[in-house]
Parts: sequence; C-alpha cells; structure tokens
Amino acid sequence: MTAHAHLLATNYKSLVAQYLAEDVPSFDYGGFVVGEDEQTAILYCKAEGVVAGVPFFDEVFKQLECRVEWFCKEGDYIKPKGRQEIAKVYGPARKILLGERTALNIISRCSGIALRARKVYDLKKANGFNGVIAATRKTTPGFRLVEKYGVLVGGLDTHRMDLSAMVMLKDNHIWSSGSITKAVQNARSVCGFALKIEVECQSEEEADEAIAAGADIVMLDNFSSEELKEAARRIKERWATKGRTNFMIESSGGITYETCQAYFCNDIDILSMSTITQGVPHVDFSLKINKSQ
Repeated sequence: MTAHAHLLATNYKSLVAQYLAEDVPSFDYGGFVVGEDEQTAILYCKAEGVVAGVPFFDEVFKQLECRVEWFCKEGDYIKPKGRQEIAKVYGPARKILLGERTALNIISRCSGIALRARKVYDLKKANGFNGVIAATRKTTPGFRLVEKYGVLVGGLDTHRMDLSAMVMLKDNHIWSSGSITKAVQNARSVCGFALKIEVECQSEEEADEAIAAGADIVMLDNFSSEELKEAARRIKERWATKGRTNFMIESSGGITYETCQAYFCNDIDILSMSTITQGVPHVDFSLKINKSQ
C-alpha cells in the first residue's frame, strides 16, 4: 500500500462496490462470452500523468477475486512515449473485464487531478509561496473521495471534505441570518471549539466584522490579485495593532493554474482553487488482455 492509502477507512470499499453495481446492475453478457479462463491484462499509461487512485483500482479487482501487480509507485510522474506498462491484472477473463471500465474510470480521473495538483504544487515551490493551496468542495457527486485523494497525491490540500468538516458561512448564510456577526455567533453556539469558522467576505469591512465576531478564517472572494494583496496586508496590519493575529486569510474565486502565481504573497495564508478538480483532463489509460498467453 502507498502512504496515502493508509488514510482510507473501510468506507472506500463500499464505494467501490457501488461503482461496480452501477456498471453491472443485472447480467454481464460480455462476461458470458469470455468465460472463466485465467488471463493476464496489462495496464498501459498513454499520456502524461501522476499515478493516483491505486487503492481504489486494487479494490475493484480484489472484490472480483483478481490480483494486481504494480511496476510504479503511486505519486510517480509519468510521461510515456507511446504507451508505458505500469501494472498487470491476473484473474479470470470474465472478472478482469467486469472491473475494467470501473477501474479505468477511477485511475484516469484520479491521476488527472493529481497531475493538475502536482503542477500547481511545483509553481508554489518554485515561487517560494509558504501558504496553503487547497481544492474546494466542487467535486463530482459520488466521486469526492477519489478526487480529494488525487489532490493529496498531487501534493495539495483537500480543504474541507464536506459540510461537517468546517463551518463556512457564505453570502447566502449571511443574508439569511441578517448579519455576519449573528451568523458567526449562531454557528459557534453549535459547532463548539473543535471546528473552525470561515466567513466569505466581499470587502475589508466585512472581513473586519467577521474577525471581530470571532471567525477563524476570512475568505476574500473574487478580488483581483492586486486588490487581494493590498486588502490582506491592510487587514493584517490593522488587527495586529489590536493584538489580534490568530486568524487566517483565504483567497478564492476564479484562480487557475495560469493565474495563481499572481496571488502568491506573504499575507495570504490559503489559496483555494476549484480548477484543481473541475475541468481537469483525464489521463489516458487502457487495460489489455495479453494476447501472447
């Protein structure tokens, strides 16, 4: 198992079972054709990628009583000329083909996200940015665990995993509550000391209100890079004179791989980017039965 695989609890196994059930809800007609003869299938990578999703891929075939042998490590950067053999799957032909598409969908999606995350991580490192770069909750329903796993393998932060992981008060929460202060107070009354509260802010004035109300993180949303840097500097300087420095500033909204470098500065603690998981090309993999057997 890879280091990141140790993060996974047992629920990923039930997710894999659901993926398989979705793909074959009744009869496996193609499987009837090929039968139960023992075969070996080769997993090829045919495009640039960072290998990610290995535990999910393995679990697909484990549930089908097959075995996977890997020739690379999870997290390896691959840029094949043509195609590169990275694993073999051993088992009955019917069961290999039963899991083929589910396993390929997982590793193709996860490896694409890991590649995007790795490229952003490399920019962060090259520019000496010391803050956190995180994904968002904009993920594919039913596939969030796989996608967030790819973010981690690529070297970035997952941000909150779900609505229960952190309190994030956005514009709709504020409008429905009546004010930032009231929203923060209401949230703190139920989330207790164990969860952080983050407030989405459209101006420095809103950020000041959120900090005064006890928010742990203020998100400066949809600021241009220059506006963001100036606002973050002023907010931190203003509150430092009051002896309050135990809050973080996050920037979000429209930040991409192409533009993120413009947002790097010492006053920004977190950059969050939905483009780490959204609109990311899949990595091209194929699984082929070895004809030479």
